[in-house]
Amino acid sequence: MNNVLSSNDLSNQEKKEEVRIWVDGAFDMMHYGHMNAFRKARALGTYLIVGVNSGESITACKGAPVMGDDERMKTVKGCRWVDEVVADVPYVMNEEYIKFIIEEYKIDYIVHGDDPCIVNGKDVYETPKKLGKFKSIPRTEGISTTDIVGRMLLLTKDHHNTINTLSSVDGIFTPIRSSDSRSSTPPMVFSRDVNVQSKSSFLTTSHQLRLFSASVKPPRREDKIVYIPGSWDMFHAGHIALLEKAKSYGDYVIVGVFNDAVVNSHHEHLGDRSNLPIMNLQERVLSVLGCRYADDVLIDAPYVTTMEMINSLNISTVLVHKHGDAIIYGNEECYEVPNKLNIVQYVEGYDHQSLTVMDIIHRIQDQRERFQKKHEKKKLA
Repeated sequence: MNNVLSSNDLSNQEKKEEVRIWVDGAFDMMHYGHMNAFRKARALGTYLIVGVNSGESITACKGAPVMGDDERMKTVKGCRWVDEVVADVPYVMNEEYIKFIIEEYKIDYIVHGDDPCIVNGKDVYETPKKLGKFKSIPRTEGISTTDIVGRMLLLTKDHHNTINTLSSVDGIFTPIRSSDSRSSTPPMVFSRDVNVQSKSSFLTTSHQLRLFSASVKPPRREDKIVYIPGSWDMFHAGHIALLEKAKSYGDYVIVGVFNDAVVNSHHEHLGDRSNLPIMNLQERVLSVLGCRYADDVLIDAPYVTTMEMINSLNISTVLVHKHGDAIIYGNEECYEVPNKLNIVQYVEGYDHQSLTVMDIIHRIQDQRERFQKKHEKKKLA
């Protein structure tokens, strides 16, 4: 009996072993909860395709997204568990469209969170369920887009680790702020009934960190190691494009993530009283770990890059960027040592380089009334 498989047999076997997964959504202000969903979905198969809803279809169903189509596409493409991205997917997929994607992309399973998805009294995923092509995954507890919007609607000194204190004047609630009048951000105003809690309820465990860092490998002896520190708050398209650019400077990118106090102090120094970061250190670390362009993460990175750091991590290049959410640009003390070693390079020319966390906050503020009502409704649901 001949037990040797022909090349055609091997090819057919490989095709049978491939399990193609589909996930779709708006992924507006994408966060590590979305990334965790991608990780869980991909674990159900071998190849993950993510459909990103068009801004037009989102607007028609629930109002305009905060981030543009290209920004949302960039963040999804930047996730390490995503193999392929499909643009302009309708926010509500009808039976015809679901059958189309199953056929077009050879989908084995459509995956969604374990919460009901009912539109006009009908289960959106009824078709794949009938076909035996549906699987559900548990939501990531303690994080949601609604939660993040809530944090941006109420920005106080310790918003990322305590319940906020509010002052009341004539029935209107506003965050208590210092008397310093310098601010690039107008104060937020809330009605008496708004249920806002901006404390992060996500519990970061070593198990969660291990899951996100499972694909992290140590650098090889010959690798040229690039180090790039920052805040990486509201990990957005500009950050992902920057890290993608960083890969072109070496073989292995270590991303430094500053702690909350450093980020907050930086924004106060700029006269910005918004009291960032929106996301706490652990949340920002998970977001960076979820990026395909980050090879490793330095947690609670020192503000000043020292000789000890350079030697310990075998750093060949320190990258400094002066656009977007730059933290150390302009403070030469931070990179005095790498400057003397002539290993500093300035990063220029990447997509979305002007995008900042303050831009995102301003977009929320521009639609404050709508987001305030939406946030209140979801919190009461």
